[in-house]
Amino acid sequence: MSYRAPLQDMLFNIRHLANLEQIAAIPGFEDAGFDTAQAVLEEAAKFNEGVLSPLNWEGDRNPSSWHQGTVTATPGFKQAFTQFAEAGWQGLQHPVAFGGQGLPKTIGASCGEMQNSANMSFALCPLLTDGAIEALLTAGSDELKATYLEKLVSGQWTGTMNLTEPQAGSDLAAVRTRAEPQPDGSYKVFGTKIYITWGEHDMAENIVHLVLARVTGAPEGVKGISLFVVPKFLVNADGSLGARNDVHCVSIEHKLGIKASPTAVLQYGDHGGGVGYLVGQENRGLEYMFIMMNAARFGVGVQGIAIAERAYQKAVSFARERVQSRPVDGSLPKAAPIIHHPDVRRMLMTMRALTEGCRAMATVAASAFDAGHHHPDAEVRRQNQAFYEFMVPLVKGYSTEMSLEVTSAAVQVHGGMGFIEETGVAQYYRDAKILTIYEGTTAIQANDLVGRKTSRDGGQTARAIAAQIQDTEAALNANGSADALAVARRLQAARLAFLEVVAFVADQTRASPNAVFAGSVPYLMLAGNLMAGWQLARAWVVAQEQLAQGVDEAFMRAKLVTARFYADHLLTRAPGLRDAILDGADSVTGLALESF
Repeated sequence: MSYRAPLQDMLFNIRHLANLEQIAAIPGFEDAGFDTAQAVLEEAAKFNEGVLSPLNWEGDRNPSSWHQGTVTATPGFKQAFTQFAEAGWQGLQHPVAFGGQGLPKTIGASCGEMQNSANMSFALCPLLTDGAIEALLTAGSDELKATYLEKLVSGQWTGTMNLTEPQAGSDLAAVRTRAEPQPDGSYKVFGTKIYITWGEHDMAENIVHLVLARVTGAPEGVKGISLFVVPKFLVNADGSLGARNDVHCVSIEHKLGIKASPTAVLQYGDHGGGVGYLVGQENRGLEYMFIMMNAARFGVGVQGIAIAERAYQKAVSFARERVQSRPVDGSLPKAAPIIHHPDVRRMLMTMRALTEGCRAMATVAASAFDAGHHHPDAEVRRQNQAFYEFMVPLVKGYSTEMSLEVTSAAVQVHGGMGFIEETGVAQYYRDAKILTIYEGTTAIQANDLVGRKTSRDGGQTARAIAAQIQDTEAALNANGSADALAVARRLQAARLAFLEVVAFVADQTRASPNAVFAGSVPYLMLAGNLMAGWQLARAWVVAQEQLAQGVDEAFMRAKLVTARFYADHLLTRAPGLRDAILDGADSVTGLALESF
């Protein structure tokens, strides 16, 4: 079954939940109104459905390959990447000054979802390039920007992030790659980096590696880490490519999923040292790398939504076609397509509600990013930036954990056929697993939510968001219908559970860190569940208004049912998570280590 972009849902979120017209009122975004969004998304759908999606299964069966340091992408990928770059998709959200289209993230996030639904392995390459662009825009010198940004924005060159080393996974304090200053202001880089996504390939003429390393004599720990640009090919003064740099791919990994995306082991300095150029100031590399990581974390959350959407579509298609057993209510005299069976309907509704809730959450977060970075009013920027930063670990952590639930359910809908690779649904399950791991595991996102996003400000941002949720409850109660009151009741219960946990985290992180962090992932899951459910509750209010006006009746009725399902079946998880967080720490840490 081929992928079809969920344009109607995306445009509904952009218009009614993310309030794109308010973003379009910000100086610089005047041409980014709803008509532009619709046109861009429709073109993105054509490209992703027609070019990238047909290559997805081929990438799983015929992955990228390594031979004597050279990596060759899956057949068809190089040609597709050329089309991708020539159409300007890499530069969609990047500044016009460097050849980009300068569109807001509110639009770009939906385009990113389509790319990842169509072909996640392919989409990882531009996702990492986006991160490199953001880091150079923020911290790069004028010379580095002039040398690299236009080629990265055009897609002529691609970018990578080089953090992990064999002895240093998430603990970047253990980074050993070293950088030796040279008389001309450059550095010689020596070391090994692992798990470098698209770290070597044949799709673009140059690869720009952003590498964490320690300058000789730098302090130990994270305070001594610097960030360097180390290109695959050196760049001449006129912008042409020069000699091959001393960075080489010594192998690529054999993986559970996303097999078409080469995950490289890169060796720097085996032949005298890789030439690198400092980004920003020495010993501030981790600060700059977090710019890339935050961009990538949001992008990985969108990947979770994307793979869930693809799995949902596949499951619905199968459920419509697979005939097995008579309906339990006797409504048909013979065996029926399994979509008639209540438990299959339950699984499909769970998949649909989770995916739509997370999509709405991510779209609203993207809108806050745009306002937080570009709004002319400083206070509006501050509020939106705080909201966006709170949402990033939820978009990343909750949406990716959600994708495992949804892709697993897709396999279950297929029954035994789901366990057979030829049906294709198993690929989505396998591809989804990495999303909870890379760019920071779910536990790392949860630690960020506890430490930086809740404890640091005493829960102030979390409580401000809860106050907005309460406004939505008021709107539902004002509607007064049975459905509205039911959604409001579930939303209120989840909000109150959230506030109890926020108070616990804010009050106890320093006094009882083990107790708080024992529940950090459940806190993330509670918060993400609430935020996605809140957006669907807002969608319920909008859909009811649109329905009263006779707009898109079938779509609006489906949105009402989906929001009610989320409230009844998914928001109801929140009180149980609260109880586990507040009362369950002792049983997490109570077992003696030798008893494991």
